[in-house]
Amino acid sequence: MKIIDGVKRFFRNAGDGGIVLSDVHDFFFRGAGTQAEGADLSEITYFTCLKTLGESIGKMPVYLMDGNKKRVMEHETTRILSIQPNSIMTPLQFFTTLEYHRNHYGNAYVMIERDRMSAKLKNLHILNPQCVQVWVNNTDSYVDRRYFYRYVDNRTGKEYWIAPDDMLHLRAWITDDTGLVGKSVRQILAENMAGNKATQRFLNDLYRKGLTANAVVKYVGDLKKPAQDEMLRRIDAQARDNSRRLITLPVGADIQTLDLKLTDSQFYELKRYSALQVAAAFGVNPDHLNDYTKSSYNNSAMQNLQFYVNTLLYNVSLYEQEMNRKLLTEKEQTEGKGFKFNVWVILRGDPSQQADILQKMVQSAIYSPNEARARLDSPPCDGGDVHMVNGSYVKLEDIGKAYAGRGGEKSD
Repeated sequence: MKIIDGVKRFFRNAGDGGIVLSDVHDFFFRGAGTQAEGADLSEITYFTCLKTLGESIGKMPVYLMDGNKKRVMEHETTRILSIQPNSIMTPLQFFTTLEYHRNHYGNAYVMIERDRMSAKLKNLHILNPQCVQVWVNNTDSYVDRRYFYRYVDNRTGKEYWIAPDDMLHLRAWITDDTGLVGKSVRQILAENMAGNKATQRFLNDLYRKGLTANAVVKYVGDLKKPAQDEMLRRIDAQARDNSRRLITLPVGADIQTLDLKLTDSQFYELKRYSALQVAAAFGVNPDHLNDYTKSSYNNSAMQNLQFYVNTLLYNVSLYEQEMNRKLLTEKEQTEGKGFKFNVWVILRGDPSQQADILQKMVQSAIYSPNEARARLDSPPCDGGDVHMVNGSYVKLEDIGKAYAGRGGEKSD
């Protein structure tokens, strides 16, 4: 469909001047100005953060719950979100890709395909964020301002206009002034990541040179520049030959290496600090970067809990709220139905710790035995749906009634 005259392109993903997402992508992936060449994915800390967040979201199953916190099995979204969101993806691949798009590009878009006759949900299609723009009708009043999504297929060149109700839009936590478009972490950390990539290139160059520093060649006499260049070329060729351990020098020449110690320049400490800065921007714990300087096996479960509370809880809530308002009807919403990610897969500890937690949950009547067995992927047992509690427990207002009338006292 075509939008009426007066619809103004409103996609300022980078903050100013009508810069669209594809322009930002080209800036980061092809290099611009002082940006280091190469994709941001080549920066290992950035890649690890994307991997950690994407896999964490992807491996958590999502369920539809009713108002009583029971799973709803008979719903149009059950098969879509549990088995096959679309013809080419499993749920794990679907949510992992969405989280990657949300963090790497700042926005993740999913077109909701419904049957034209029955309006029943058919598929959820992930769209390339670089091909999506947000168009706003600025002729409307501020409170009634409408917006649409414009998607251009980069293979056929066709454009499609998608209404907000037919699009799942998952934004990064920081957005533009309107709140319509998210900004990626790499935009905010552009200078830091450029320094990281320059650091990696320095190390790669050092390895290519055999971990040897620069050297000074001393010789007797005076050589013209062509002769100097030829002598240095031959020495350099010998030094780069990995099969050689010795090099030959012309008569009267001597070579002296310049001292280069990464430890003296605190190169490792600076690189590690920079990596922790990138990880902190994503909310990723140092132990996910294999930095165990302040970690131990005993506090691994606590770190998982901290990672969930400080990082994943926001991300999970973002997905749940967007799916609730786009995949459920108003009637279902008022009935208390809602999507819920199973965070138990993230918070699982070691077997002994897990058994201790489940035991306490059953003894306190929070879980029934069958609910605890379900956490362990074990089948239910007969009579296991009963909640049990210690029989000596009494209400606060009943404390002491069992002793009334004893010791010569009269009961009321």
